Amino acid sequence: MTLKGLIAIAAAMVWAMTLPSCTTPNMMKSSAIPKDTAWQHRDVTYEYHIRKDDKISVSLWNHDDMSVGSVYGIYNSNEVYGKWLLVDANGNITIPQLGSVHVQDSTVIQVRELLRTLYGRWVKDPIVEVKVLNKEINVMGEVKTPGKYVVEKDYNTLMDVISKAGDFDFYADKKKVTVIRNVNYAPTKVVINLKNVDPAFCKNVQVYPGDMVYVPSRKGKMWDKRSGSIIVPIATIISSAVLINSLTK
Repeated sequence: MTLKGLIAIAAAMVWAMTLPSCTTPNMMKSSAIPKDTAWQHRDVTYEYHIRKDDKISVSLWNHDDMSVGSVYGIYNSNEVYGKWLLVDANGNITIPQLGSVHVQDSTVIQVRELLRTLYGRWVKDPIVEVKVLNKEINVMGEVKTPGKYVVEKDYNTLMDVISKAGDFDFYADKKKVTVIRNVNYAPTKVVINLKNVDPAFCKNVQVYPGDMVYVPSRKGKMWDKRSGSIIVPIATIISSAVLINSLTK
């Protein structure tokens, strides 16, 4: 085949790359962000409420025998090694000496005060600490290190969470960052345009334990992948044709 023929084939391949193709759509579709909701600012009243299947540690100062995963003892609470109590299907945890205690839908402060009262039957002025070990926010999509991130505090901003995931990746579509949250046991989402909002707003978008943050990819990602896999072979073909053409003259 002549040099002109090879170049024509290469041009045809590049043209084919520009045609529409069936690609996997982004997981979440765009929707407008609500204007009169706590999604847009810090909710100072928010407190995490304990849920079924949560993993709880209970610490009683100077009484490791009545604690589970005590932060005061030699062996700290640790989700991996099983030093925790699981909130069962009825919303209860079973604590040594106290027995079954209902904790579902209570805040950590409420459970701590309840346990202080219950432990007070045996211990004078008990010092009690309660921790939820699996408070997590799931970060998916175009971030450098997607995954589940444990958060200690209740107040976390969207940018805090993105930072935990190593910041946005190169192909992140910052115009369609999606936060998904269960509200009254139903999934609710907002799509936030971080490219076209006040910087102060970005710092105040609050995300809660249990939320999922999804960062979709820009449309150019598929083009770049196709072009990278095709342009290099095309360049090789053209280079070879030029070399052969020069040797046959």
